[in-house]
Amino acid sequence: MLKHIIDVLVAFGPLGVCALAFIDSAGIPVSAGMDAVLILLAVKSPQIAIISAVVAVIGSTVGNLVLFTAARKGGRRWAEKTEGAGRAQRFRNWFERYGLVTIFIPALLPFPMPLKLFVVSAGVLGTRRTSFLAVVVLARMIRYGCAVWLGVAMGRESLSFLVRNTWYFALGGVLLFAALYLLVRFNDSARPVRLAP
Repeated sequence: MLKHIIDVLVAFGPLGVCALAFIDSAGIPVSAGMDAVLILLAVKSPQIAIISAVVAVIGSTVGNLVLFTAARKGGRRWAEKTEGAGRAQRFRNWFERYGLVTIFIPALLPFPMPLKLFVVSAGVLGTRRTSFLAVVVLARMIRYGCAVWLGVAMGRESLSFLVRNTWYFALGGVLLFAALYLLVRFNDSARPVRLAP
């Protein structure tokens, strides 16, 4: 049933891709994966590859925003209950400092990672909407732009290229996370300490 819906949406071209990206990001995972859909569209119709990537970014951003907003509204009570409570408070503090990094990496990499968990956490913990959107848009632009470029440049070999290099992408993700984590730590330590009046 889901495969049939995906096939129908893909048949609609860019508008179908936008709807598919929205559904995938709002909480219903697309079995084929948005990267595979974009690559196949780029192979089949290179003339609409860029448009497909742009509408996929829009659909994914709106879908993530829906999930983020729902989590924010539903999580307010939980956030109030756990205010100052041990482990929950430590997680809140950690997420306030490094949470956007944990959203950027899964949103960027072309294989399944628990992005929705971090999107929900960002909503529940009250992350600024503009910061959240900026991170999602940047990551999706890079990811979907690379997917359509790969489809146009390598044709049908693109998907096997992704499969063959999965471990390299995973290693790159770990290294990128470490670099961004260290950058945030360095930024925190470089801030001037405010003295109490």
